[in-house]
Amino acid sequence: MADQVSTMCEQLVKAVNVIMDAETSQIYRLEALKFCEEFKETSSLCVPCGLKLADKGHSAVVRHFGLQVLEHVIKFRWNNMQQQEKVQLKECAMQLLSNGTHSILEEESHIKDVLSRITVEMIKREWPQHWPDMLKEMEALTSQGESQTELVMLILLRLAEDVITFQTLPTQRRRDIQQTLTQNMDSVFSFMMAILHVNVENYRKMVFVNKHEAHCRVAVAALNTLAGYIDWVSLVHITNNNCQLLEMLCLLLSEPELQLEAAECLLIAISRKGKLEDRKPFMLLFDDVAIHYILSAAQSADGLAILVERRYNFLKRLCQVLCALGSQLCSLVGSDVEVEVPTNLSKYMEALLAFTTHSSQFLKSSTLATWGALFRHETLSKDSVVVEKAVQYLRACMTNLVKIGFPSRNNNPSCMYSCVDFDSDEDFNSFFNAFRAQQGEVLRIACRIVPLEAFQIAAEWLQYQIASPIDTGDTTCKSKTAEGLCSILSPSVVQWDAMTIFMECMVGQIFKSLEEEKLPIDQSMELLQAVLNYETKDPLILSCVLTNVSALFPFVIHRTHFLPQVLYKLFQAITFEIETGQDIKAPRTRAVKNVRRHACSSIIKICRDYPEFILPCFDMFYNHVKKLFSSNATLTHLEKSSLMEALVLISNQFKDFAKQKAFLDELLASVVAEWTSDEMKNVLWDPAVFLSFVGADQVVLEQSKETDTASLNRARLSFHLYAMLGVVKRARWPADLEEAKAGGFVVGYTSAGAPIYRNPCTAQFLASLPNLLALIRTQNRLFMPENMSRLSETFSRAHEMTDMEKNMVLGLTQPLLDIHDTPVYKTNLERMQGFFTTLYDNCFHVLGNAGVCLQRDFYTIDGLAEEITGSAFVSLDHVPDHRLQKCPLSIVFAFSLTCSRVFVKQLVQSCPQEYYDSLLCPLLGPLFTYMMQRLNVKWQVINQRSSINDEEEVCQDSQVTQEMLEEQLVRLLARDVLDLLSNCDVNSYDFHHMSDIFVEEDMMMDSVQAVSPAQPTEELTELGKCLMKHENIYMTLLTLSFTSVSWKDTTNCHRTASVVCWTLLRQVVSGNLLPEAVTWFFTSVLRGLQMHGQHEVCNFALSQLAMLIYENLRPRYTELRAVMIQIPNINTEALDQFDHRLMDPSAQKVGEKKRKDQFRKLIAGTVGKALCQQFRKEVHIRNLPSLFKKPKPDKDILNSETLGLAALFASTNDGL
Repeated sequence: MADQVSTMCEQLVKAVNVIMDAETSQIYRLEALKFCEEFKETSSLCVPCGLKLADKGHSAVVRHFGLQVLEHVIKFRWNNMQQQEKVQLKECAMQLLSNGTHSILEEESHIKDVLSRITVEMIKREWPQHWPDMLKEMEALTSQGESQTELVMLILLRLAEDVITFQTLPTQRRRDIQQTLTQNMDSVFSFMMAILHVNVENYRKMVFVNKHEAHCRVAVAALNTLAGYIDWVSLVHITNNNCQLLEMLCLLLSEPELQLEAAECLLIAISRKGKLEDRKPFMLLFDDVAIHYILSAAQSADGLAILVERRYNFLKRLCQVLCALGSQLCSLVGSDVEVEVPTNLSKYMEALLAFTTHSSQFLKSSTLATWGALFRHETLSKDSVVVEKAVQYLRACMTNLVKIGFPSRNNNPSCMYSCVDFDSDEDFNSFFNAFRAQQGEVLRIACRIVPLEAFQIAAEWLQYQIASPIDTGDTTCKSKTAEGLCSILSPSVVQWDAMTIFMECMVGQIFKSLEEEKLPIDQSMELLQAVLNYETKDPLILSCVLTNVSALFPFVIHRTHFLPQVLYKLFQAITFEIETGQDIKAPRTRAVKNVRRHACSSIIKICRDYPEFILPCFDMFYNHVKKLFSSNATLTHLEKSSLMEALVLISNQFKDFAKQKAFLDELLASVVAEWTSDEMKNVLWDPAVFLSFVGADQVVLEQSKETDTASLNRARLSFHLYAMLGVVKRARWPADLEEAKAGGFVVGYTSAGAPIYRNPCTAQFLASLPNLLALIRTQNRLFMPENMSRLSETFSRAHEMTDMEKNMVLGLTQPLLDIHDTPVYKTNLERMQGFFTTLYDNCFHVLGNAGVCLQRDFYTIDGLAEEITGSAFVSLDHVPDHRLQKCPLSIVFAFSLTCSRVFVKQLVQSCPQEYYDSLLCPLLGPLFTYMMQRLNVKWQVINQRSSINDEEEVCQDSQVTQEMLEEQLVRLLARDVLDLLSNCDVNSYDFHHMSDIFVEEDMMMDSVQAVSPAQPTEELTELGKCLMKHENIYMTLLTLSFTSVSWKDTTNCHRTASVVCWTLLRQVVSGNLLPEAVTWFFTSVLRGLQMHGQHEVCNFALSQLAMLIYENLRPRYTELRAVMIQIPNINTEALDQFDHRLMDPSAQKVGEKKRKDQFRKLIAGTVGKALCQQFRKEVHIRNLPSLFKKPKPDKDILNSETLGLAALFASTNDGL
């Protein structure tokens, strides 16, 4: 036996060395690995060989393998071992703990880890029933030295992780161990505290002796172990002895070697939830000693010239500790437990402010939620300390809003920290954008507390920026467009940008916080005058100037004589160009385009929010627009339509139908005339002529520009659609009914007494509608093969998605903005792609807004359903998914790409109910039928692609990306279709409270109870009831809903299964359904479980749906039992019992929860496993005799036999 063990050990040592040798060939390594794995699985010498290899005389790698062998034996062979063998192995393991390791500073961490795993695996199988003295044996081990003490701490930590955190045990074993731990927690906690205290004291005493490191190592292990228990033990153990543990942790914040682990423990403790009275002792951390150590550590936060990662990690934890402490403060102060505002609140806020002013952008961002909570708090926000700190916070925002700290640069101390926190400039840019948005929220809340101080800070900052010369920065920051211009990273630009955000936040709140007589109107007018007088030729700074003009405009309504100056400034910016000298204009860059668009947006915003104040200037405004249109100013189609949109907004204040209609007739005369001309009709109705008209069939060299005719034609088309869209979006009747009646906007009343309005733009829209529908039809036909072949070589990819669209679909972060400003379009192809995409979108925007704008005038158009079907649904087989996503959903519910979900609701609400049958049903029926067929085909292709496992096939990165893109497009299209279906049919449910990304499994598990009601109670909408009258449409909706639960999309599955499926099926469940249909519905749900059952939320929703179908239809359809019998590993006896209770009225009933559990066990065989679990070797841990009395089984007293009072309370009665 000994010889066999020695021989085998020699072979194993050689194999392990071969595996770990970097020079070993792949073939030899695989053979050695196979030998080692076969030994672990089959050899009867595992225990003796494992013990021999674990001897301290071997190398760490060999010892680790030997210990792994022992762990494998315990995990997979323990149930088959004799009791004598178990005892012997346990004693050997304890011997290894006692003297099987080197000293604490010499031993490898992975050896300690595997030793702790071995012990914990035995504890999980034997404690407490068969190993009652385990805790005493662990305590005895600590007396043997620092190495053993550290190992005991590791064992206790891993035990807590396996039992409480990861729950890697069967329910009964986990309950036994957890309850035993809880019963012994006083002694366990005291034991760990004593270990920590002793080793900290010894560490401090021996700080100049070599042995102090050993005590430090044990103290770190004790802190880590405490962290594993603090999260779940009763709060009493944490707050015992006047919060002795928390006080000790605060003291350790000053120990460089222990402060990180101490902060971790402190964070977990302070983050605990529970009853407020139980958390009241946490306020002791605001006492002098504790707050002194916290404040000292925080104020030394930025004192290091060189970044030390461990120190930086400690600062992150300490910052989180402060934030958690603030959360407890906000919960306790002002609550029923009567906690006063702490006297040391000022010191706490100084510590918080120290992190808010730290160089690290990450640390700054970590404090925002706490500042927001303090400023929102009803009691604390009125405290003088908080008010004083609010002003200091506003001052800090002047620095924090500035976008600096890119990891690729070295122009600020924050860059050093960004190198640790962010992988790239793109990563930092994405973070900072979110960070600044959060800052804006907190800044607005702070401005409510100290509005006048906030105004003063903003005013000083703006005046400083106006007075400061422009600093373009070093050569890496300067713009390459023209000499003396800035880039987005230039010092002046980042300062102007930050100040502008501050100004916007402040002005928005000052009007809400102060009465009109207290508003600083005179000072704000001085500021506005300074801004209006400021002149700059830099487009980036001018954009900030325009934002400040818009931000300060609310003050202008109190000084209306400033209005012409404001409008002049904005009109001047609409025609902004960069001149490079000698009246030569530089190429129009993105910055220039943004300035011009910014000016247009500002005018629209002013006209939208303050039309009554602009109305006196209408003639001046209109004349200036006409002058711009007729001059040589190179306005783009978007700029022209924006000015028209602003005019329409002002014209709504006429409140006179005839006058407004006459104005709109004049405004749109040339647009409507050209749009309805014979020439345009010829273009819009014929795909070949259309392609020639826009230049898509012409070959254009990149070095040369396109022919002027084609680009002008595209501009004409774009302008017509933008103009129509602006009018349809903005033209409205007065909101006040009396004003509307007086102005001639009301033409009658419905039978319910609601007024029927008419829109002054109706005539123009109706005249334009035929060609609009023709353009939609033509664009769909562009994807037909004969028209695709007409595209020139230059524009052969014109219908493909742009890179930006692809990134949006894939959820990739957008690249960092080009530091040096570039032209808007880089290639002719991009220009054409942008044109086709925008044109396609705007067609549906116009058609979509028509329903809300015209209302009854739109829905009463003769043959509207046929017209839309004959244009929007033409040639859909050729339309790619990224276009189709925009097309049918947007058309049917008249809204387009970006927010079809919101617009769908608006259209359904605006469409009179009497037109459901004539308009919506003829559109929805064919749409849902077609989309179901198309999506089914798409998902079949995706599933086939996933199931193919051809190892010889090597996919290129571009091919993989394309497949991912196609799959995500199908997923998004499917979500839009099902959103449309649910909004049509289901009341009282908003799917878009849920995220539109894949829900991670752990998040899904957390939200099971929250998002899955016990019984869906949603009812059909009026539109749903209308659709139900058409059997073919209703069956299509049912088929689409039940098919979708097995598509590869967990979000769709949960949404549809939790509400839609049963809401639809319940309407027909009492009718005469075909047995084949009932079987198909049920098997569809089971297929969904096979696909998504590993996700807890999907499992819950699908199981509930399956049970509802089974319970409601099983009594009439025996075919459902035949389906159940086919489920793998089903317990037929349990199925018989379930059926008996279901179908026999006299049978004993069980509670709903128990019934659900029974049904879930019946269908458990259908639940699919995640890929990571499919080939995992199962670990089986047997239950031991229970230590605790089993709870009495649940029983429904109302349905049980009558019991007398004596019998009901009798201890011998087992009926309850």
